[in-house]
Amino acid sequence: MTVEVTKVHSEEEIHKLAEQAIGIWNEHYIGIITKEQVDYMIGKFQSAEAVTRQIEVDGYEYFNLNVNQAPIGYMAVKEEGGKLFLSKLYMLKESRGNGYASDAMLFLENLCKQRNLESIWLTVNRENLHTIDVYKKKGFQIIAEEVNDIGHGFVMDDYIMEKRVN
Repeated sequence: MTVEVTKVHSEEEIHKLAEQAIGIWNEHYIGIITKEQVDYMIGKFQSAEAVTRQIEVDGYEYFNLNVNQAPIGYMAVKEEGGKLFLSKLYMLKESRGNGYASDAMLFLENLCKQRNLESIWLTVNRENLHTIDVYKKKGFQIIAEEVNDIGHGFVMDDYIMEKRVN
């Protein structure tokens, strides 16, 4: 089965994505970060209002990931300085380990080639060890570390990873 990638446009699609984010984040991140930080980050970055602002104001593109028209996850990207920033790539638990992330990555690599962008880069929590391993297997390398204060006493303690495409 191949992943169908469709751009998020409508208010209804944004609301469905925000609902999906709540489930994915609560399932995956608790244990890496606290429930309080998960709730804060969902509100700040993945609520319907936040996603709408990112699309309409900040220049992000969101994509639904589906298999047989059933949602399996979503991703968000933004072009920055000749590179593609992979802001989000999240999959439902039952969809992980089926090669769907490889399909999504191929889509992103093709997007880079179409737009003549040199690489894909992302940030990943330093404690998210499985995800770091997945990105390494897909050709990403850790190029830096950063800690960002996101408010309310919370920080994002991340690696910056990058993969050259062109």
